[in-house]
Amino acid sequence: MTQNIYDNPDFFEGYSQLGRSVEGLDGAAEWASIRALLPDLKGRRVVDLGCGFGWFCRFAREQGAASVLGFDVSENMLARARATSDGAISYAKADLEVLELPEDSFDLVYSSLAFHYIKDLDALLMRAHAALATGGHLVFSIEHPIYMAPAYPRWSQDADGRATWPVNGYLEEGPRTTDWLAKGVVKQHRTIGTLLNILIGLGFTLLHVEEWGPSSEQVAAHPEWAVERERPMFLLVSARK
Repeated sequence: MTQNIYDNPDFFEGYSQLGRSVEGLDGAAEWASIRALLPDLKGRRVVDLGCGFGWFCRFAREQGAASVLGFDVSENMLARARATSDGAISYAKADLEVLELPEDSFDLVYSSLAFHYIKDLDALLMRAHAALATGGHLVFSIEHPIYMAPAYPRWSQDADGRATWPVNGYLEEGPRTTDWLAKGVVKQHRTIGTLLNILIGLGFTLLHVEEWGPSSEQVAAHPEWAVERERPMFLLVSARK
């Protein structure tokens, strides 16, 4: 079963204070890049895997999506999402490890920062592929595997004071446990090659792969993000069935 860390009171309290939780999509530094990968949503059927507070579900409706379905394992997340919903958005509690999706039912499968928690990602992506109509899109973001790979201290400094990022055990795929907002958060590390080959093997056509980090302009506006230029923070992927 997917670890339900978001119903941990300490974790949820900390997560609720993040910029992306307070400001929504505009509070997520990578949002502009993800938005550029999206197909036209007007009249489309959309499913959001790991919908959280429902920010993307509401955005999809604002863009004219005909129907939007959001799944999340967290009751806390879903309660917040349902508080600002409309009749064309449905939310449901689901463990993405075993979630079944009806075939040929969606034009866009979307997921933001959820897939790196999934142990059996191959099976979930297989079900996502079957759920898409021909020509439908898969757009998702995950924590970059290089960012996730260190099983030891996150970073240190060289003689010039620059951050250094040890890529420890990058080829050793599997669970990685970290303390982020709460102790014992488990993520599933896999290499970029493994991830992309899963998609190719399932029959997806890759459209765009981006190793995302903040731009110089973003760092100028948010100097505290400068350290995030030392290695990519997120991996963004767009694919088509």
